[in-house]
Amino acid sequence: MRVLVLGAGYAGVTLARRLESRLPDGAELVVVDEDASHLVLHEVHRVIRRPGLAETIQVPLEDLFDRAEVRLARVDGVDRDARRVSFADGTTLDYDYAAICLGSATAYYGLPGVEEHSLPLKSVADAEAIRESFLGAVGAAGRSEAGDSTDDGSITIDVSDEGAMEAEAGDDDPSAAPAGDGTVSAVVGGAGLSGVQTAGELAALAEEEGVEADVTLVEQLDHVAPNFPKNFREAVREALETRGIDVRTGTSVERVTEEAVETDAGTFAYDTFVWTGGIAGQAAMGGDRPVVRSDLRLDERTFAVGDAARVVDADGEAVPASASAALREARTVADNLAELVRHETEGETTDFAPRMEPYRFEVPGWIVSVGDGAVAQLGPTVVTGSAAKAMKASVGAGHLSSVGAVKNAVDLVEEELS
Repeated sequence: MRVLVLGAGYAGVTLARRLESRLPDGAELVVVDEDASHLVLHEVHRVIRRPGLAETIQVPLEDLFDRAEVRLARVDGVDRDARRVSFADGTTLDYDYAAICLGSATAYYGLPGVEEHSLPLKSVADAEAIRESFLGAVGAAGRSEAGDSTDDGSITIDVSDEGAMEAEAGDDDPSAAPAGDGTVSAVVGGAGLSGVQTAGELAALAEEEGVEADVTLVEQLDHVAPNFPKNFREAVREALETRGIDVRTGTSVERVTEEAVETDAGTFAYDTFVWTGGIAGQAAMGGDRPVVRSDLRLDERTFAVGDAARVVDADGEAVPASASAALREARTVADNLAELVRHETEGETTDFAPRMEPYRFEVPGWIVSVGDGAVAQLGPTVVTGSAAKAMKASVGAGHLSSVGAVKNAVDLVEEELS
C-alpha cells in the first residue's frame, strides 16, 4: 500500500506529517517535491528587503519527516485512471492513494508582454530577482543624477518650453516618462495579499536606501484585497497610501513592454515590474485547478488539497486560496485518507467504505504586512500598528514551530519585530 503526497508546501507538509502517525505500519508514505526545502511562502516577500531571511523561512525536507520517504523530482503528470505519477526525468511511480498538493502557478491570462517582462513572486529566487532589479534601478538612477551635474557640482535644469510642458504633464499623467531626476519606478500588478505585501516591501526598501521611488499598485477590480471583508480592504488601502504607494484600482493591464505597463487608465513607466495578478494550475495538472467538494477528492483514491484545487466546502462556499485554508484542508484529508487505508489494509468485514468527514472553511482572521506595518482582522475587528505586527510574526513562527523548526521560528520573530 503506497500513499503519495505530491508537493511539500503548506498542504503537503502538514498532510504528510499527520499521516506519519495515522497510517498503519505497513503503509508506504512518499513525499515528492522538486525542491529540497519547505518554504514559508507567505513570508517570501520579506526577502525583497531582508535577503538574510531566506535561510530562516526554508526548512530542509529531510528535517521534517520521521517516516516518510522524500523523493526529489518534478511531477510531470498524474494519470488517475492508471494511478500513476510521471516525473520530468522520465520515471514513474504507482500509487494506491495520492494527495495532489502541488500549489499553483502564476496566471498571466494571455496578456501581451506580461509574462515576458514581469517578475513573479513564488520563490526565494523570485524575491531575490525583484530585489536585484529594484536596487539595480536605484544604482542606475544614482549614476544618472551624477551624470546630470555640472563640473562645479551644480545640477543642470532644463527650463525650455518643452521641458516645462513635460514636467507639467508628469504631475497628473501616469503615462509621462520618468524625468531622469533619480526617481525609481516600480509597478506591481495585482492587489491581492501578495501584491500588497510586495508593494509595501518595495516602498520600505526605497526609504531604507534613501531614494525617491514611485511605487504603483494596479488592480483590475475596485478594491485592494478584493476577496476580503470591507473593513479589512479599507484598512489595507489606507496602510498602502500612508506609505506613499499609488493605488490604482479599477485599472486593467492591457499590454506590457520593456519600459511601460499599458492599462485602460494610462501608461505607467517602470524600472521594476512585478506580477501577482492571479493563480493558475500547475503544468502537471494541465494548467487547471479542478473543483473539489467538501471531501476534497478528485476520485475515490486521489485528493487535491490547497491551491492545487478550487475547493467548495461543506456549506457550499468557495474557499479562498490561502495558507490558512491549505493547512486546515490538509488536516481533514489526513484523517480521511488514513481511515481509507486502514479500512483497506486491515481487512474490514463491511463492504462500506468509511464515511468521509467534510471540510468546512473556518479561519480566525486575516493578516497582511505592509512594509514595517501590518493589518489584521480577527472576527469583525481590524487591528493595525504594533499589535498587528506582532500577530503577523506569530503566524509564521507558529507554522515553523508546528513543523519542528523551532530555531527558525525564534529567528523569524526576532527579525519581524526588530
